[in-house]
Amino acid sequence: MKASALRRGMNLWPPLLCAGIRIRQISDDFRAVDVQLRERFYNKNYVGCHFGGSLFAMTDPFWMMMVMRNLDRSYTVWDKSATIDFLRPGRGAVSAQFRLTDEALEDIRANTEGEGAKYLKTFSVDIVNSEAEAVARVTKTLHIRRKPDTRSRIGG
Repeated sequence: MKASALRRGMNLWPPLLCAGIRIRQISDDFRAVDVQLRERFYNKNYVGCHFGGSLFAMTDPFWMMMVMRNLDRSYTVWDKSATIDFLRPGRGAVSAQFRLTDEALEDIRANTEGEGAKYLKTFSVDIVNSEAEAVARVTKTLHIRRKPDTRSRIGG
């Protein structure tokens, strides 16, 4: 599926749509994703800031999706864990920019060589307000492993 079609479809996906989350762009090579959450009456918490669940949801699928799209089908990629640190109240429009580097992909490939080697790779993204101040930091750990039928065999 092309990046533009995936972006349009994900913008209609109920968990994102109903939280007010919009994917602004997915690059053709799936190395860059920009996401925005505008403040609405339905995504504020009790004290009038962005609901933490909405802040987390705006970051949830992207690292896994980006890594999967940049590795071949011989890899299994799963979300293993995630944390969110709330740094300041989120008000107004907030955004997150995901960037997957060549170095990160090379690191994954190097650490998943061999017989059944799994790798836990950690990625972080800041959610920033319109003044470019971080309101939250989300850290995701991915579990990455070569599929059994594609692992290199020891001794040939």
